Amino acid sequence: MSGATSTAHSVVAPSGRVKLLAGAIVVLYALVALVPLLWIGLTSIKTPPDSISYPPKVVPFVHFEPSIEGYCNLFNTRSRQTADYLASLPPADSACEEITRSRSMVVVGPSNYVPRFLNSLIIAFGSTLLSVGLGTCAAYAFSRFKVPLKDDLLFFILSTRMMPPIAVAIPIFLMYRELGLSDTRVGMILLYTSVNVSLAVWLLKGFIDEIPREYEEAAMIDGYTRLQAFRKVVLPQATTGIVATAIFCLIFAWNEYAFAVLLTSGTAQTAPPFIPIIIGEGGQDWPAVAAGTTLFLIPILVFTVLLRKHLLRGITFGAVRK
Repeated sequence: MSGATSTAHSVVAPSGRVKLLAGAIVVLYALVALVPLLWIGLTSIKTPPDSISYPPKVVPFVHFEPSIEGYCNLFNTRSRQTADYLASLPPADSACEEITRSRSMVVVGPSNYVPRFLNSLIIAFGSTLLSVGLGTCAAYAFSRFKVPLKDDLLFFILSTRMMPPIAVAIPIFLMYRELGLSDTRVGMILLYTSVNVSLAVWLLKGFIDEIPREYEEAAMIDGYTRLQAFRKVVLPQATTGIVATAIFCLIFAWNEYAFAVLLTSGTAQTAPPFIPIIIGEGGQDWPAVAAGTTLFLIPILVFTVLLRKHLLRGITFGAVRK
């Protein structure tokens, strides 16, 4: 081919200096993001006096002696007693009891933290399961079938995320009171599901759109029904998107505060509205608050770390590229 020239597009590899700068920025951002978490973790192993000392005591075993008092106060309720009563008691049978007696108090029973933590687990994972399940079915329908007014419906679904929670909090409170759903796990699961399903539909539709229709058509030619093709062909290839969507839905349900404060007070109260009201002798028990926050971070952190590969692939590439 005379006179014809071929052109090739190439990507210039970053220089060593650019890589070093990019790495430094990432490390700096990670350190800034980790400072609050490290501070909470350090506060959880301080005594109440050390937690409010000025200047702050930062380095364990240098500035302060680590203590499990915050965790003891988190899981137990205490009562102040006289010196004569404390002297009449048998020796302490646990480290928490010994620490409590050193403060002239005794353990009188378990706190409400464990039930609130369990409520968070049940409500967050329950709503995530429902949101992702309903979102997957709806996203598949929007992706594969000719739905009347599809664009309008998709915009309506998305618009439910545009309204701030406080704008609908009072109507939902009145509705839940009439239906008997206030302070119930079922009510909170349904509410979080209704909020998260719009996000699930939009995210999953993008993933399912990238799965070639030819895969399903080939499966149905081989004798599969539409439902079997969806279950055996689409779902396995959409796993990455489903996992990424589940992580986003779980993070919202796990951390949600406004609805939890308004609609729960006892039976179905989750950990976020409970942790800030942990009161110690003379005011806020900061080590106990920090201990509750630290433990509250663990499940969502473990869940995200275990599925991080799916999350990264889901955000960057989607499920399948044609």
